[in-house]
Amino acid sequence: MRVYIFLCLMCWVRSDNKRPCLEFSQLSLKDSFQDLFVPRIEIILMLYTRNNLNCAEPLFEHNNSLNVNFNTEKKTVWLIHGYRPMGSTPSWLRNFLRVLLNKEDVNVIVVDWNRGATTFIYNRAVKNTRIVAENLSGRIRNLLKHGASLDKFHFIGVSLGAHISGFVGKIFHGQLGRITGLDPAGPKFSGKPSYSRLHYTDAKFVDVIHSDANGLGIQEPLGHIDFYPNGGKKQPGCPKSIFSGIEFIKCDHQRAVYLFMAALESNCNFVSFPCQSYQDYKSSLCVDCDSYKEKSCPRLGYQVELWKDVLEDRMKGWPTWTTVFLDTSGTNPFCTYYFVLSIIVLDKTMNDGIISLKLLNHLGVAEEPKLYEKNRPFYKFQEVKILVQFFRDIVNISSIVLTYFQSSNLQCSTCKYKIHSLMLKSLTYPERFYRFLEIQPQEYTDKTEDLGYKL
Repeated sequence: MRVYIFLCLMCWVRSDNKRPCLEFSQLSLKDSFQDLFVPRIEIILMLYTRNNLNCAEPLFEHNNSLNVNFNTEKKTVWLIHGYRPMGSTPSWLRNFLRVLLNKEDVNVIVVDWNRGATTFIYNRAVKNTRIVAENLSGRIRNLLKHGASLDKFHFIGVSLGAHISGFVGKIFHGQLGRITGLDPAGPKFSGKPSYSRLHYTDAKFVDVIHSDANGLGIQEPLGHIDFYPNGGKKQPGCPKSIFSGIEFIKCDHQRAVYLFMAALESNCNFVSFPCQSYQDYKSSLCVDCDSYKEKSCPRLGYQVELWKDVLEDRMKGWPTWTTVFLDTSGTNPFCTYYFVLSIIVLDKTMNDGIISLKLLNHLGVAEEPKLYEKNRPFYKFQEVKILVQFFRDIVNISSIVLTYFQSSNLQCSTCKYKIHSLMLKSLTYPERFYRFLEIQPQEYTDKTEDLGYKL
C-alpha cells in the first residue's frame, strides 16, 4: 500500500512539473471585429524539434535563457504564416512541421503573429509585417548571442510571411542563409521597389514559388529562382466556380505550400525548365538545361539549394532573373514525369502535320503522354525536340509507337516519310540511361502511319 501511494505521489509531482505545450493562437471572426476598434499585435515563437515534435515550447525561457531543445549547431527553419482574416490555425501547419522534421533534424520556429494577421483590414496586416520583422530581429540578435548563426537560418514565408522574411533579411543586410517565398502576397506589394517587398538580396539564396500570380499572389520574379507551376496562375484540381466558397479563393494561393510539402515528403522530382515565358515552355523551346551542367534542370522544393552556386552567378553584375516553369497533376502529391523526344528526319515531307506518341512497357501496357507542341515542323537533318509529360512514371519501356497525322490542308497519299533517328531521354530522372534508338531510314506512304520501334 505504501509503495502504491509513493508511486502515485511521484506521478503527481512529475505531471505537475511538466510544462504545458504552446498552442497556436486560437482566434475567430470575433477577433477580426474587435481589431476594427482595438488593434493588437502579438508575436509568439513556438519551438519544435525532434525531441518535442508534438509539443511546442517557448524559444526563450522567462529568464531570457535559450530553450535546452534548441541546438545552435543545427539549421533553423523559421515558418511564417500570412494573412488570417478568420483567425483560424493554418490548415497546413501540423503536416508541414511533420514533413520538415522527418526530412531533416533541424530547429523549427513557428512565428505565430495571428494576433496582427487576424483583421478585416488587409492594409493593417500589411503594415504589421514591418512590426513583426522588427520584433523578430530582436529575438534573432538574442539567438546570435547564444551562438546561433544567420547562415544556418532558412526562412519559409507564406503569402505576407514571405515579405516578413524579406524585411528580416534587409535588417541583417542579406546575411540570412535562405528565404523561401511560398506565393508571396501580391496586393500592396506588386510593382513596389525592392525595399518594400521580398527581394533576392534579402538572403544569400532566395527561391520563390508563384501559384496565384493573377490573384492573391505576385507575378514578378523576386528571387534567385522563381518557379511558376502551371504558369503560376490557375492550378489544376482547384475549384473553378465561386460557388465552391472559400476554396475558390484560397486554393490556388495555398498550392505553393502543398507543392513544397509534396517535394519534401514524396519521391517526386519536380523538374522545372528555365524559360522566358510559359508559352515558350509549352512550345518545347526550353527542354535543354545545358547551362546547369551535370545538375540538369532545377527542381522545385527543398533541394533547389543544390543549384545555388550557378543561380548566384547569374545574378552577379546585371541581374538575370531565372524563371522556371513546370506542370503538375491536380491531386497530392502532384507528380508528373518528363521526357524529351528527339526526332531527326531525312526529308521535308513531315513539315506540316501532327504527331502523337505512346510508350509500351515490358508488359505491353500502353502509356499515352501529354505532348507539348504536337505540330512542330520537321526539317531535313535538323533535330526536333518535343517535351513529353506522363502522369505515371515509366521505367521498363519496350517500344515507342509514333503516329504522324498529315495536315488536312496538304493531303498526300504518295508522300514518303523518312525518319533517321529517335532519342528518348528521361528529364525527371536524368541519372537513368538514355533510351536511344538509331534506325535505318524508312519510308511510309500512308496519310496516317503508326511507326513502332523497339528500344
